Amino acid sequence: MNKLKVGIIGGAGYTAGELLRILLHHPDVEISFVQSESHAGQPVSDVHQDLFYVKNLKFSRTAEQPADVCFLCKGHGESVRLLQENQIKAGHKIIDLSEDFRLPGAHPEIQGKFGHFVYGLPELNRTEIRKAANIANPGCFATCIQLALLPIAQAKKISEEVHVSAITGSTGAGQSLTPTSHFTWRNNNLSVYKPFKHQHLAEIYQGLEKLQENLTGRIHFIPYRGNFTRGIIATLYMRTDMGGPEIQDLYNDYYGNEFFVNLSPVYPNLKQVVNTNFCVLYVQKIEDRMMIISVIDNLLKGASGQAVQNMNLVFGLQEDKGLNLKGSAF
Repeated sequence: MNKLKVGIIGGAGYTAGELLRILLHHPDVEISFVQSESHAGQPVSDVHQDLFYVKNLKFSRTAEQPADVCFLCKGHGESVRLLQENQIKAGHKIIDLSEDFRLPGAHPEIQGKFGHFVYGLPELNRTEIRKAANIANPGCFATCIQLALLPIAQAKKISEEVHVSAITGSTGAGQSLTPTSHFTWRNNNLSVYKPFKHQHLAEIYQGLEKLQENLTGRIHFIPYRGNFTRGIIATLYMRTDMGGPEIQDLYNDYYGNEFFVNLSPVYPNLKQVVNTNFCVLYVQKIEDRMMIISVIDNLLKGASGQAVQNMNLVFGLQEDKGLNLKGSAF
């Protein structure tokens, strides 16, 4: 088959840099353009210095080159603006990494013109993704937490409150400098932010309620800013009347054929998943509670890696193509 022509909008940020790192080595992809208004005309390697070996790729000011699929890597609200201003031609597949189209019915006037956006969590919506016009790529916390709970939701067993604590690396805040992302504040430091009100909660409920309608168990989520650059580790617990073997069977049945979600017999750690598209889960029954630990790389399974996974599904490619990445254990 001919190689897919891929365009990236908002090419100077972290998620775009990770997309380039993956797609430059994807055997079925050709980079058509990398757009950045602020860096137009500059070599991509000037910004993404880990791509120093890429000599002939420059940022463009516009998205005028033909592409089979466009990845939107702009900030929240910017994808809507780009489409409203017709800066992307109708007919391209769109994979949006912002939150703009993740919830049902978002911006119907745009979806009416460009096509419906399917929520792109493959372990939940694989069938719909394969037929999708466009993809709304999930958020990083939303991915990590949903993957931890999908088997329980499918079994209709989320009837008690679910307590979640999760820590994310500094890249989760994006590339723009803020008071809580610069080195002197973040280093040797931890902090809570948006307790019980994080924006990804709406996505999480949406995904779980697809499997368990009339969800009665509420999710109490405390997010933390971590003093490391990338990765998310989430610990969840809830009361349950299920036995340990029954819980293990639920997870084995749900994820037994999933390449990117792996069940661990021991406590997982971030180094297992950083720089990969994998999620590692650990599940244990302790007295009357079930505990789940979920770890992902926020920039890969939580963003760019999952976006490529979705691209593979949309275009009928092998799902793990270009994504056989190894973590850095030391």
